[in-house]
Amino acid sequence: MIQGALAVYYREMLLMRRRSFRLLAGMAVSPLLYFVTFGQAVGRSAQLDGLAYSSFLLPGLVAMSSMMQAYSMASEINISRFYFRIFDEFMASPIGPAAYVLGEVMAGVTRGLAAAAVIVLMGTLFGVHFQAGALFWLGAGLNAFFFAALAVAMAMIVRTHQDQATLTNFIITPMAFLGGTFFPVEKLPGWAAAVVGLLPLTHASRAIRLASQDRPVPVEEWGVLVAAGVLCLVLAMYLTRRVQD
Repeated sequence: MIQGALAVYYREMLLMRRRSFRLLAGMAVSPLLYFVTFGQAVGRSAQLDGLAYSSFLLPGLVAMSSMMQAYSMASEINISRFYFRIFDEFMASPIGPAAYVLGEVMAGVTRGLAAAAVIVLMGTLFGVHFQAGALFWLGAGLNAFFFAALAVAMAMIVRTHQDQATLTNFIITPMAFLGGTFFPVEKLPGWAAAVVGLLPLTHASRAIRLASQDRPVPVEEWGVLVAAGVLCLVLAMYLTRRVQD
């Protein structure tokens, strides 16, 4: 299974290399706009939780961008399924559904971490104060792992690109703005904070933000991300096997 997963991953990395400039530009544009508008223009003198707003914003952008890039694997999978029949070729090969899912998830994690690296570089250039240690990257990686696994699972459900866009609008877009990216979740009303606290991105944002401040990250933050990621991975394998049958 490992060799099959590596074969799928290698294909995705070849595609990433061919599109590297376009991908990196896409990873940089939106965070750059947020940095300029929120971090510099609006939040230059503002503080949240005793931090400059730019220092508060950067970990949230890392969580949001790693989510978006990891979840973008859903579109890549659907293009290969609907137009090029690459998925059918994989399923007809000895690779198997589990290896296929693992390979695609690994590719999504790589894309998510690449997006995080772009924002870290951007924050450094803007002079944002933060720490990008091992726990910082662990948070970004687990966040990308969950959304990459979710992307594969959702790709096995949808039948058209319109369905994919609908899922993105109802799942990813609200999470991007409500998951503690731009503001502390604790500032929301009690019921809203409880609902938003159920979102995996909220836990990823909190874990990455605490790690960026060199503060201890509660174990439950890691537990939620690992459990949610494994659950989506198992679901993706089940749905892929069902599509194959």
